[in-house]
Amino acid sequence: MIRKVTGQLINWKNSATRKPLILNGARQVGKTYILREFGKANYKNVVYINLESNETAASMFDGDIDPKRLIKCLEAEAGERILPNDTLVILDEIQSCERAATSLKYFCEEAPEYHIAAAGSLLGVAINRNKTSFPVGKVNIIQLFPLDFEEFMWATGNDMLCDEIKRCYNSIEPMNEALHKKAVSLYYDYLIVGGMPEAVKSFVETNSYIDASLVQTSIIDNYTADMAKYASNTETVKIRACYNSIPAQLAKDNKKFQYKVVQKGGSASIFGASLDWLKQAGVILECQRIDQGMHPLAVYADQTAFKVYMSDVGLLVNKSKMSVNTILSGEANIFMGAVTENYVAQQFAAKGYPLYYWSTANSQAELDFVLQKDDEIYAVEVKKGEHVRSRSLSVFSQKFSPNLAIRLSQKNFGKTEDVISIPLYAAFLI
Repeated sequence: MIRKVTGQLINWKNSATRKPLILNGARQVGKTYILREFGKANYKNVVYINLESNETAASMFDGDIDPKRLIKCLEAEAGERILPNDTLVILDEIQSCERAATSLKYFCEEAPEYHIAAAGSLLGVAINRNKTSFPVGKVNIIQLFPLDFEEFMWATGNDMLCDEIKRCYNSIEPMNEALHKKAVSLYYDYLIVGGMPEAVKSFVETNSYIDASLVQTSIIDNYTADMAKYASNTETVKIRACYNSIPAQLAKDNKKFQYKVVQKGGSASIFGASLDWLKQAGVILECQRIDQGMHPLAVYADQTAFKVYMSDVGLLVNKSKMSVNTILSGEANIFMGAVTENYVAQQFAAKGYPLYYWSTANSQAELDFVLQKDDEIYAVEVKKGEHVRSRSLSVFSQKFSPNLAIRLSQKNFGKTEDVISIPLYAAFLI
């Protein structure tokens, strides 16, 4: 599979100010595969060490973590020479070995000629749990997400359709109706399959939603197992309760996360740390409320009011037990609104946007997403179908005059004086 992050990795390799790299992200988003393929294509050789399964290698970091000593030990373990600038050293599952994470600081300061790339699924969780000192300022960090819709189209052999979508987006010109319908059909596929690499691979190979769903179930089970592995028994119960509540949270008219939905009498003091665990693990996306729509958005964020989405829309569909036929038929279904919002949140997160939504104090008007790109503000309204009547985008635009007012729906590309209409399948381009 072609992933956009490869371009970032090449830039890292060629950077004059390169530091050891941490490729961070939720479990099973493809970190190990990407690093190994990147290494094969761009280096003379690759030395791969899994610090979770290889206890011998992990024990090398128990004592002196001088880079020269570590290089000799890693060479002996791998049976390969580690050459400055020519070898990529991959330290996988680095969250399981805190001293290995600490050693990245010394590789940065004392041995920058070595190319060290680490992959971690629960690095933030492990650091918080073990009170480990993180090598702040001594590493480059790249966050990896599930495949976005563009990467999904590449994986399914729809590169040319993707190019046509980009052309129509840049010109805001309606797409040929047959191609538009094909893109909407692929969008439905993506809602069901999602962007987890193994699920996409299974779907591409078998063209079966069932096979993709089996993969998704396994991934959710692995996430649940991680909760027990990286948290105490008491914390695990709370974390699972928060995670299991997400479909119900999104099914409400007011999708703001409410602790009482997790458990009667629930509060931030009881479940706040558990929710933070899920965020650190990369399995949820948090969208904060703002009450102003001006640059910079971050200063107007309300830390106590937020929505929570799953990191992958396919996992949400699987966990909520939503019928595949409901999605494919386009029939009216209230929960499709939540699925659609989760999809859009996933596309924006993959682009690196912090997620915000806007609402009035009395909640009479609420805008799904407000984005900041440099010093520009984009107001984004999300509609699950072709019906696009709503007043919230107009209220926000009149109040704050955003640089762009965008309505995402299943309608074709188009524009009026005030609003740009973009199909949901083109959200990755915003």
